Amino acid sequence: MNIFKSIPLFIIIFVSCQSGAKNKETVNFPDSAAMCYTSAIPSRFSAIQKDSLEKNMIGEDKSEMVMIEGGTFEMGSNSFQDAQPIHKVTVNSFYMDAHEVTNAQFEAFVKATGYVTVAERPLDPKDFPGADPSLLVPGSAVFKAPNQVQGLQNHLQWWEYVPDANWRQPEGPNSSIKGRENHPVTQLAYQDAEAYAKWAGKRLPTEAEWEYAAKAGKHQQETYYWGSEKLENGKWLANIYQGEFPTKNSKEDGFENTAPVKSFPPNAYGLYDMEGNVWEWCSDYYRPNFYQNSPKENPKGPADSYDPQEPGAIKRVQRGGSFLCNDNYCERYKAGSRGKGEINSPTNNVGFRCVKDLDSSL
Repeated sequence: MNIFKSIPLFIIIFVSCQSGAKNKETVNFPDSAAMCYTSAIPSRFSAIQKDSLEKNMIGEDKSEMVMIEGGTFEMGSNSFQDAQPIHKVTVNSFYMDAHEVTNAQFEAFVKATGYVTVAERPLDPKDFPGADPSLLVPGSAVFKAPNQVQGLQNHLQWWEYVPDANWRQPEGPNSSIKGRENHPVTQLAYQDAEAYAKWAGKRLPTEAEWEYAAKAGKHQQETYYWGSEKLENGKWLANIYQGEFPTKNSKEDGFENTAPVKSFPPNAYGLYDMEGNVWEWCSDYYRPNFYQNSPKENPKGPADSYDPQEPGAIKRVQRGGSFLCNDNYCERYKAGSRGKGEINSPTNNVGFRCVKDLDSSL
C-alpha cells in the first residue's frame, strides 16, 4: 500500500522541484510554482566603515562566511508569475555562509545537542485520522528514477516515501553519509534548519538577502545568476539534471545526486552553489502575490503563508533549485525564480545555508 495515499502530509511534500514556466507538457496549474519544488540591522551599524568589516569570517559552526555589502537591486523575474513584478529592493549588509551546511557540520550540531530531526520523529496517529497505524513510521521522501513515466503531471511517479530515510541515510536504510561528509545535508524540515541556525548563532536568510547575494552585483536581468549562457567553455556551472527527466540522467556535470560543496565555481561574492545542488530554505513565508506589495527595504516576507494550490499547507520559500532541476521540467533554478516547500516535509534535495547580522560577533 502506498503511504502517500493514506497520509496527506506526504502528498504535499513535493513542492520543491517541479515545473518551469515553459514546460513541454501542459500542467493544470496557472503558475509553475505550484509544481516547483520547493530584520533590519540596527541603525547604529549603518555607520560602520566598510574597511572595518572583514570580508571572510569563520562562524561558530566553523563555516566560512562572506560579508555581503548591502545595496539596492531588482528582485524577481518576468519568467515566473509568482516572481512578478520585478521591483527594487534594498538590503542591509550581512554575512552569509560560503556554501550550504554540510553533513559533517550538521552531525557536529546533533552530537552537541542531541537534536532529533522531523524525519526521525515518530508519527502520532491522532495527526493522521483514518491512516493505517502500521504505516505511520518515521521516514521521508526520496527521489527514485522510474523506468518510464506517463507524462510529467504526477510527481508521485518518481517520489517515494521511504521509511527511515533521514539526514543520516538520505535515500533510506541502505544509504549513508559516509564518504559524503562534505555534501550538503538534506532531508531537513524547516524547523530542523532553523534549529541549526540558532545553535550556530545565525539565522536563515530572507528571500531578498538570498537573491541579492546570488546575483552578486549582476542586477540586470539574466537567465542564470552567473550570466546568460548555461555552459562556460563547455563546462557546467551548477549541479542540475541533464538528460531526460526523470528517467535518464546523463550526469554531464559529473553528479547524479548531490555534489560536494565547492564543486563548481563560486559567484563574484565568493558564494558556492547558489544555483543547483540542493534547494535552500529561506525564512519567508510563501505567498504567490507578495511581490505586488513587498516593502522596499529589508523585506521579511508576508505575515503568514498561503498557496492557492494547497490552501491548508504552511509553506516557506526555497531558493536555488537542486540536482533534479531540468529545463524540460524544473526551471526554478534560474535567476529570480522562487520555490516553496511545506515546512514539515523534508526531501533528499533540500538543504540550507545560514546568514548572520553584522551586529553579531563571530
